[in-house]
Amino acid sequence: MKRRLFTLAVIFFFFVMLLFPGPVFAGASQGILLWFRTVLPTLLPFMIAANLMVRTSAVHYISRLAGGVLGRVLKVSGCGAFAVLSGFLCGYPMGAKVTADLLKEGKICRDEAGYLLSFCNNTSPMFIVSYVVMQNIERTAYFVPSVAILFLSPVVCSQFFYRILRKKYDDSLDAAGRFKSPIGGRRTFFSFDVLDRCIMDSFDSITRVGGYIMLFSVCTELAFLLPGTGGATSVCLFSFLEITAGIPMLSGLEAAFPVRWVLIMALTSFGGFCASAQTYSMIQGTGLKISVYLIEKLVTAVVTSCMCILYLCMF
Repeated sequence: MKRRLFTLAVIFFFFVMLLFPGPVFAGASQGILLWFRTVLPTLLPFMIAANLMVRTSAVHYISRLAGGVLGRVLKVSGCGAFAVLSGFLCGYPMGAKVTADLLKEGKICRDEAGYLLSFCNNTSPMFIVSYVVMQNIERTAYFVPSVAILFLSPVVCSQFFYRILRKKYDDSLDAAGRFKSPIGGRRTFFSFDVLDRCIMDSFDSITRVGGYIMLFSVCTELAFLLPGTGGATSVCLFSFLEITAGIPMLSGLEAAFPVRWVLIMALTSFGGFCASAQTYSMIQGTGLKISVYLIEKLVTAVVTSCMCILYLCMF
């Protein structure tokens, strides 16, 4: 039944594209240009570098430096700390990709991978500062609270997720409650063969990211062709399809600034369904569940909204 519904949906989508070539072209152009001008040069170098570190002994040196503090606070292993750094500093979907790569290389266990995925796949600080705050929020007074809340909310949620699932993770934790590194983790040294594989893997990943951005941009354009759309409710709903297009949509709402700010922060924290689709493409073959990830990101978005409302009430 599910396969038939999916097949019918694909056929319907194809004919809708044939009937409305203008919006399809506009959405595809916007998505491809966004990917080519921003995502490709921003993410690809980090993907190659992260792949190299995961597949060589470099990740163990980074783990020693970052594992001490992050391990105690977030209860992750040394290699898990590297995934946290990647996810918080590089943006979607680097946290998911590095987590999946570490799991495939045997450097973290499946329980830790599931825990890491719950909070370390986030928007990059460069995107938050330049695009979210400076280009769309455009209020200097909200610069520090916006950045602080978007970094703090996943950390707060990590403590919540850890306490809920600690009994399930019990066999994977050491005496201090930190995740243990698997004994069988592989160590390799740099070679041009390893570099070639890292480059090809990174190009495969970044191409998939571009495909999803283009597809969701087309879906956003087509969604506004539906009868009765264009109001505040439909804008709020459709903005959660793709974060880069969704944030300006929320910023342009005819609503009070506090309402717009809370909605923008919630979307930035969640990442949009396009980022979730990208995440799913990165974790395929690992056994990690995208349904669990979606629930955890929605919880994080709610926590982010509550923190924003609390800030507005206090200041």
